[in-house]
Amino acid sequence: MKKILSVLLAAMMVVSLVACGQKEASSSDASAAKTVKVGVCIYTFDDAFMTLYRNELKKYFDSKSNDEVKYDVTIQDGKNDQAEQTNQIDNFITQGYDVLILNLVQSTAAATVMDKCATAGIPAVFINREPSESDMASHNTGDFAGKMTYVGADARQSGRFQGELIADLANQGDLNGDGKLQYVMIEGDPENVDAQYRTEFSISQYKSKTGKEVECLDDQVGNWQRAEGQRLAANALTQYGDKIEVIFCNNDDMAMGAKVSIEAAGRKINEDIYLVGVDALAEAVQAVIEGNMTGTVLNDHVGQSHKAVDCAIDAANGKKLELYNWVDYVKVTPENASQYK
Repeated sequence: MKKILSVLLAAMMVVSLVACGQKEASSSDASAAKTVKVGVCIYTFDDAFMTLYRNELKKYFDSKSNDEVKYDVTIQDGKNDQAEQTNQIDNFITQGYDVLILNLVQSTAAATVMDKCATAGIPAVFINREPSESDMASHNTGDFAGKMTYVGADARQSGRFQGELIADLANQGDLNGDGKLQYVMIEGDPENVDAQYRTEFSISQYKSKTGKEVECLDDQVGNWQRAEGQRLAANALTQYGDKIEVIFCNNDDMAMGAKVSIEAAGRKINEDIYLVGVDALAEAVQAVIEGNMTGTVLNDHVGQSHKAVDCAIDAANGKKLELYNWVDYVKVTPENASQYK
């Protein structure tokens, strides 16, 4: 009888040990967080707005990591070189990343990049630089349908808001009273749809709201760079002098450069010349508050980066994406600028 009891007790101990082992293994498995590899390509780290954007992107991904899932985010600097960036994308694909967030150097490269992502079956979230509507539509098909989106703000809206910043002035920007707006345009990258739309819609909206004629004294490409904005504004001021009533800049970095040249030329912003930009960089907003810039347009890097992260997480979890996810721009004027410091 004692022998039987000993055998039964030994068997119970074995079962108990096996159960404990299974419980410990189960607990260990539960604590092991799933890792999602996210590849991010930024067209250049030198861009002030995209620096704010990528920093907020990383911060928001970090806030989403928990005991169940960890987001392993790698951010690459494209150095404003599409060949360099394409190589970075190829590496992400080869290394089996789960989802890509792409701020292309050249929007014209979108179709090629989409083909690569579709072939690899890797979802792609395009940001800031909008691919053409035809590229978006033609690649949102087959197995890749719902695995691609563009997250950004409609650049046409930012252009319209720039035009309204001038049209809403008491004199509608017409400083010399001749019934016509004489202006200088400093553009970003001419291949970038944001630059194209801001250039076009700022003027068309101004004309629509005021009914006034416009005269373009100069239109040059500054490639989003402050130094170029300063140089081009200086050249225009030397050539056209007091004839210039408004300088439109496709972004705030170029506007800040133009501001330096305007002041060096002895002109007074908001008294004998107007200046507008886009992005609502901190120093531009401060300039608006101080009366040293007419206005800017908030390009919401927080809202856009958060939406991009949310879309990337959804895509990594197999959810279907809407083809477009828009975040509104906001006009920044002396009346509301303190809200955006």
